[in-house]
Amino acid sequence: MTVTRQDFEDAVAAYWGAKESQRELSAIRDAVGAGTAGAVRGGKHFDGIAALLAKFFLVAGYAPEDIRVTKKQGLELPGYYRPQKQWDVVVVHGDTLVAAFELKALGGPSFGNNYNNRVEEALGSAVDLRRAALAELFPGEKPWLGYFFIMEDHPKSRSPVGTRDGAFPVEGLWNGKSYQDRFAIFCERLMAEGLYDSVCYITSSESDPKPSEPAVNLDWRHFAAAVNARIKYLSDLGLPYDRMLPI
Repeated sequence: MTVTRQDFEDAVAAYWGAKESQRELSAIRDAVGAGTAGAVRGGKHFDGIAALLAKFFLVAGYAPEDIRVTKKQGLELPGYYRPQKQWDVVVVHGDTLVAAFELKALGGPSFGNNYNNRVEEALGSAVDLRRAALAELFPGEKPWLGYFFIMEDHPKSRSPVGTRDGAFPVEGLWNGKSYQDRFAIFCERLMAEGLYDSVCYITSSESDPKPSEPAVNLDWRHFAAAVNARIKYLSDLGLPYDRMLPI
């Protein structure tokens, strides 16, 4: 059993509470298994996405207890500029942080304020953990970070946004870009700077949950390939040590 494009689309539809996705999502929940009971975390929007990401690692032979998707399981990871930070999906095997995922979304009506908040959150989380890794707070293989982001597809998120120069002029790249465009630039730069190892950036809405992928290198296909590449890399190093048969 592998993680499919249909699994991805069903999980995104479930984010918006689409009833028609429940049957398909239940298959993902079954794949997550009893060991990660709570992959559906009290009906929260990102439950389906968390279960979807967990499935990658279960299929690869990681034990359910290696995969953390609930607060009860302990999602906190040490930081450098603060004691710890709670991530959304954490996979740990032995002394290696196999993967940590940040799951975020941006919706209306105030796209401007929320956009700035999401940028600061993503930067802060990654910089803090990367610096903690340099301080050898993660003794195993180098940590791998993933970022999954849903932008609400809305006229306000699609419309060009003006910029105003302050003490210095704004980089011309941002002029006339919508919030959807701005976030694509931001996510591409997150990866270019090595802050996250892979980013999935999609737009979607409650009325039309089928995901749209504004940037090719940030689409689901590239994101899934990067997750599988991480799994293959660690597999070649012998992780997980106590590999089970794939489900």
